[in-house]
Amino acid sequence: MRQKRWLIVDTILLGIVGAIGAQVFLLLLKWSEAVFLNLMAGYHMPGLPDEGGVLRQVIGPHGLWLIPVATTIGGLVSGFLVYSLAPEAEGDGADSAVRIFHRAGGFVRFRVPPLKTLTSAITIGSGGAAGREGPIALIAGGIGSIYATVLKRSDDDRRLLVLIGVAAGLSAIFRSPIGTAIFAIEVLYADMEFEAGALFYTMLGSVVAYAFNGLVVGWEPLFRVPKGLAAPNFMGLAWYAALGIASGLVATMLPVVFYGLRDAFHKLPVPPHVKPAIGGLGIGLMALVLPQVLGGGYGWIQEAIDGHLALGILVALVFAKTVALALTVSSGGSGGSFGPTLFVGAMVGGAMAKVFHEPSAAFVVVGMAAVFGGSARVPIATLLMVTEMTGGYQLLVPAALAVMLSYFIQTSLSRRLKYNSLYESQVPGRGDSPAHHVEHLRIAMDLLEKRSVTSPSVIGHLDLLALLESGIAVDLTEGKQLTIGVLRPESSWVGRPIRLGSQEELGAEMEMVAILRQGEMLLPHPDMLLQAGDRVLSIVSPGARDRLSRHLAPLSS
Repeated sequence: MRQKRWLIVDTILLGIVGAIGAQVFLLLLKWSEAVFLNLMAGYHMPGLPDEGGVLRQVIGPHGLWLIPVATTIGGLVSGFLVYSLAPEAEGDGADSAVRIFHRAGGFVRFRVPPLKTLTSAITIGSGGAAGREGPIALIAGGIGSIYATVLKRSDDDRRLLVLIGVAAGLSAIFRSPIGTAIFAIEVLYADMEFEAGALFYTMLGSVVAYAFNGLVVGWEPLFRVPKGLAAPNFMGLAWYAALGIASGLVATMLPVVFYGLRDAFHKLPVPPHVKPAIGGLGIGLMALVLPQVLGGGYGWIQEAIDGHLALGILVALVFAKTVALALTVSSGGSGGSFGPTLFVGAMVGGAMAKVFHEPSAAFVVVGMAAVFGGSARVPIATLLMVTEMTGGYQLLVPAALAVMLSYFIQTSLSRRLKYNSLYESQVPGRGDSPAHHVEHLRIAMDLLEKRSVTSPSVIGHLDLLALLESGIAVDLTEGKQLTIGVLRPESSWVGRPIRLGSQEELGAEMEMVAILRQGEMLLPHPDMLLQAGDRVLSIVSPGARDRLSRHLAPLSS
């Protein structure tokens, strides 16, 4: 009970800090846009009125010709900072937060949040087609991780505080307290599972962040929709069903393009520092024809809601923004995919409204939810986030229909595709998460130690308890083996972080599964210091076994 009370205090503090972090990031983003696009290129994008912007595009005396210069320089500066100081800060911050939860014990290096704040502001402010959600997810989640590290909290608490930070930061950015609280626990899994035990805390953190942020910027939704949007009749629901089907097709395409271009950038024989500049040049050249692809594009989403974009432009922007997002983030630029994916969904909805001769606002709002909900595998959270961001609560029923159709089509069509979600670090369910493997291992080892297993202890010709006690390796697929051993006192890994010890020496040839230390089972993370006598459970490739024996002794020795 005492621990729960402390977690409530932690949550309130992180809610306030998340709101402050979001405002600092937005301020840096405005400064960056003023330097790169406004001053350097003479170009002003339409901005949201509720954020102090004006819904008007302004092109300077040099036309659009200086935009490629701004986007390329922005990508170069961002790439140099990221790959010189903290490579883990590249790419989509939300996907990084998911990976940190599952595979790093919630651990984030101290330098990552401030670096992500700066580099993302530069990437987006210079015209990169990236969103705000990714950066603030990693920034606020990283603050939660650092807070837990400083206070010497357990890995379980650290992962929880990461989720609280993610929810708080997103709530302040998008003014969506309910949707972001659910997003933080739904985005972890691809198969509509939730980290349900964290919901109380993510909800409290997001509400605190929303309230604190509202004192600064007000309480109006991010986007404006016409008042009195009517709920659709039976035939109207048929049009929304058609929108859901179209959104599912687009949602299937998005991850393929996004990660396909990432793979292409990985193969480029140039230093990673300059790849974001190449992506920035590509976006700048696209902007000579379609300047709407620049930045997050929230002003253009509002224009689509207001029905001010023609059908041809709407259709072109569906594909152009998809490519621009991939060029920005897949090249190693620092940003998020949420905003650009909302943009793509808005254009899909706007185009369908034109085809069906329906009012634009409702279809744009529903399209936003349907495309992101399908492509990112977060249908419930997205449904709530988009309605909170627009105030279109009367559209919940048609939006639910479109989102679920999009999700069903996307999951069905992408089943055999290499890339089937915008968030590559998602796992199917809780049982597939390394964050819960330690819990499962602890239960299994307790059962074995207490001899509480009702089935025979011998499976085939192997006694599982004897295997664990003797350190005999268990054969896995592809020649790999599951081994357990004691870290030798003379090993060079003792007293060093995992990333500078085993990972540096063996790389992908060894994956640590768990560390057993003084009766406690720990989930390894790159900066964990190894100690002599640690029992290390690991998966080892054939070529690394001899080298591993220099560091790990059998349990029976």
